Amino acid sequence: MREILPTLRQWYEAGAGFGLATVVAVSRSAPRGPGASMAVGPDDQVVGSVSGGCVEGAVFELAKEVAESGLTRLETFGYSDEDAFAVGLTCGGEITVLVRPVSAATDPSFGEVAASVADHRPVVVATVVDGPAAHGAALAVWPDSVSGSLGSTGLDAAVTDDARGELAQGATGRRHYGPHGERRVDDVTVFLHSFAPPPRMLVFGAIDFAAAVAGIGAFLGYRVTVCDARPVFADPRRFPDGVEVVVDWPHRYLRTTGTDDRTVLCVLTHDPKFDVPLLEVALRSPASYIGVMGSRRTHEDRMARLRERGLTEDELARLHSPIGLDLGARTPEEVAVSVAAEIVALRWGGTGTPLARTAGAIHGARTPGLKSV
Repeated sequence: MREILPTLRQWYEAGAGFGLATVVAVSRSAPRGPGASMAVGPDDQVVGSVSGGCVEGAVFELAKEVAESGLTRLETFGYSDEDAFAVGLTCGGEITVLVRPVSAATDPSFGEVAASVADHRPVVVATVVDGPAAHGAALAVWPDSVSGSLGSTGLDAAVTDDARGELAQGATGRRHYGPHGERRVDDVTVFLHSFAPPPRMLVFGAIDFAAAVAGIGAFLGYRVTVCDARPVFADPRRFPDGVEVVVDWPHRYLRTTGTDDRTVLCVLTHDPKFDVPLLEVALRSPASYIGVMGSRRTHEDRMARLRERGLTEDELARLHSPIGLDLGARTPEEVAVSVAAEIVALRWGGTGTPLARTAGAIHGARTPGLKSV
């Protein structure tokens, strides 16, 4: 939902109610995961997607109906073997979609939630999906406060506790409770939608390739910073809007900026006086991905210099060098796709193998190597 919140915030602040459809459960080869959202607002404007196109028409009508009636709906869509042209997911999966009305009257906390997401402040929205509690009731949970109610003090307390735990992990999913928050009871299903601050991508070396990598990083949902010690290259005009540009020595900046196990680092400096001190810091940081541009000869020289500085083989094994997957890339834009492909593959446990040569579910469960965006 994060990508459509700016528009939803505009509608909400203008006093225009809308129908908000959110994927709360998926199975098999569903095209989009829990949290994917679509909304229908004033004059039948549509933003977002819940299925990549398979059931959007049906959800559009459902969201319009919900916005007009004020009644929350829960619907499941799956592939119909009997009628391949019926509403359903042609990919063979199944999604469950919660559609609820949103306005200042039905959800007084929505504006504050949207503002928190825009300001990169962590928040969880807990919504009743099924059970004896009020369907569509919402509770917003921040690390130090809450707003709204699911209809029961005990349920609010239990969900608040779990929501803060999910927020720490950046996780989104369903939890089950009793009507008053009892554990080990499945009467009430609550969907916890986490809006953790976006992960960071730090790009070092303000070259042409950096502009392309920064652009695709922003497209993937990262908060991107480009750092270079040379002011003539570290010019914000050379980079996409929204990308932060910092003039500083890379290793010094990395020591002072925040990194965690969702942070990805792309080192494009091509100069030992920049990248060796930087990598000494980077390989001892919690960053989940550290990719470095350069030829194989440059890589071997770099590894020797890092060993001289005392880095262990386990630390050096974290280095992805040369950076990116083998796509035959030549231009900066193609190289950026190669780098992004490696990051995505590591995040979800992908192999980089053409899908035509694989078997099984396309969107099947994986063992991720990076924390999710």
